[in-house]
Parts: sequence; C-alpha cells; structure tokens
Amino acid sequence: MTEEEIFDHRPKVQRRALNVLPDNPEEREGAVRLGRFPSWLHRKIPEGGSLFQTTSLLEKYRLNTVCEEAKCPNRLECYSKKTATFLALGKECTRNCGFCDIDFDKTPKAPEEDEPLRIAGSVRELGLKHVVITMVARDDLEDGGASHLVKIMQEVRSVSPEVTIELLTSDFQGNFSSIDQVLEEKPDVFNHNIETVRALSPRVRHKANYDRTLQVLTYARAKDSSLVVKSGIMVGLGETEDQVYETIQDLYKAGCNVITIGHYLQPSRRKLSVKAFISPEQFDRYAEYGKQLGVEHMYCGPFVRSSYHAGEIQQRMVER
Repeated sequence: MTEEEIFDHRPKVQRRALNVLPDNPEEREGAVRLGRFPSWLHRKIPEGGSLFQTTSLLEKYRLNTVCEEAKCPNRLECYSKKTATFLALGKECTRNCGFCDIDFDKTPKAPEEDEPLRIAGSVRELGLKHVVITMVARDDLEDGGASHLVKIMQEVRSVSPEVTIELLTSDFQGNFSSIDQVLEEKPDVFNHNIETVRALSPRVRHKANYDRTLQVLTYARAKDSSLVVKSGIMVGLGETEDQVYETIQDLYKAGCNVITIGHYLQPSRRKLSVKAFISPEQFDRYAEYGKQLGVEHMYCGPFVRSSYHAGEIQQRMVER
C-alpha cells in the first residue's frame, strides 16, 4: 500500500459506536449516574505495599507528580509498580488549559534549587530504570525552565548513570534556544504532546498551538536523528475520526517515533466535558492506521497517557 493510499484509507465509524453523550451538562451527568459510563472506563484498585512505599518516598523528598496534580486515573497502578512521573518547576502552571487540572498561576514561585537533588534521590531509592520528568509551563521564566530541566538530568545521571530519561516538555513558547538546552543534554526520549486535533486546539490548549507543536517536534527530530521523539493525543473531546487520522499523519511527518492516544476524562467540573466515549475497537483502528503509515510504536487505549508504561515502550524501542 502506498503512502497516498494509506492517507486516504480512513474507514468511517458509526455514530452509535462512539456512545455520544448529551450536550446538556445536567443530562450528561445524569447519563453517567444511570450507568451509561462504559465498562472499559472502570478500573480496579490495585493492591500491594509498593503503592504506599512510593507515596511515602514522594512525601519524604517533597516531590510533585503529574499523577497527583493532573488527577491521572492510572496513578494508583503506577504507584503500586513503584513508578511516577515527576513534575518539575513547582505545581503551579502559567497556562490554564481546558483539559488540565494543574493549578494556574501567572506568577508562580521561583524554582526550588534543591529540586534536582530531591528528584535524583527518589530515582535512586525507587531503583528506576527509566524516569519520566515533565514540567509545568513556566512562561514567566526567560528560558521557560530549560536550564532547570538540564540540572535535573545531570543530577539523576550522577546518581543513576544507567537510567534512561524521558522529558515531557512544554513548547517553551517556540524558543528554540531553550529547546537546544535540553536536547544538548541528550535525553533518551523527547516528548511534547499535541494533545488534540487542529480544529479543537484553540479551545483545549491555552497559549500553545497546533502548528508550533509540530515545529518543536520537527526541530527535535532534525537536531538528533537518534533521539526518540514522542507525542500524544486525547480523544473524546468532540473530534472526528478523520481529524484524528490527520493528526497522526502530521505527527508522523514531524518525525515522531512514538504516538500515544488516550481517552480524555474530565478531571473537575471546571474543565472541558467529555463529548463522546470512544470504544477500545476505535483505539485499535487508530493504532493500526499509524502502523500502516510507518510510526514505529502506536500506544492507544482508553487509559493510555503520555507517560503510562513509558519504560516498557522505551525498552521496546531499544530492542528494535
């Protein structure tokens, strides 16, 4: 199958398969209460002492995680496996995106100078082989927080030289000198999420925009051909199937080795509501489409998040 044929091969999905919810918020909440919340979006609470060990360790080092701040539905599972995604540069973000429940503050506190040491100590005690470090957007800082991320990478490698590092960054407002700073420190994975399709981007994201994300990903790929470049999309916000296919194409052309697609779940009443429930079968179709295009790794499913099972994905990339 040629590239043109793949791009045009977009099987249509019946509306009934999407389990579309009512537009009225009260009707939508009522529908969920009446049991229309699909079975594939229910999770069992994990068991095991590692969950509490991870929580205690994070408290000991006074660390923030995106797992907690963004109310990730996988956080108990990940904690039980002694993993977490570290949230650097504080827990107040200078952007107020429609999907994210991290606290918004135009003038957050200055980065804590000992945070790199605390993250490195936690990585060592957890015995991590792969660490994911994400950040709040810090548009108040001249370099967007890039130099702080560099310090974190350096400290982690000083105590755990064998660990692989995945950075999930902001777009640094398109400041390529900031992007250069983090890329020159040679993370194993550079991750920057596009979050949603082009048509919904202005409503879903604050300040970030679709084309700038593609520019950042393309720049990272051009800077280092050996780098694993990764990006992610949420579905369930009202996008069409064709729009998701278009976004997969755009990310592939930008040089992404790994694309993640997960289901958006409303973290609080203040944030955007879920417009439709997307079935596991539809996630499989998105994954197959990306593989046909040539994306090395498509990781798609209702509970997939950008850093979910990141270590396993990285290992598969190394094996390839």
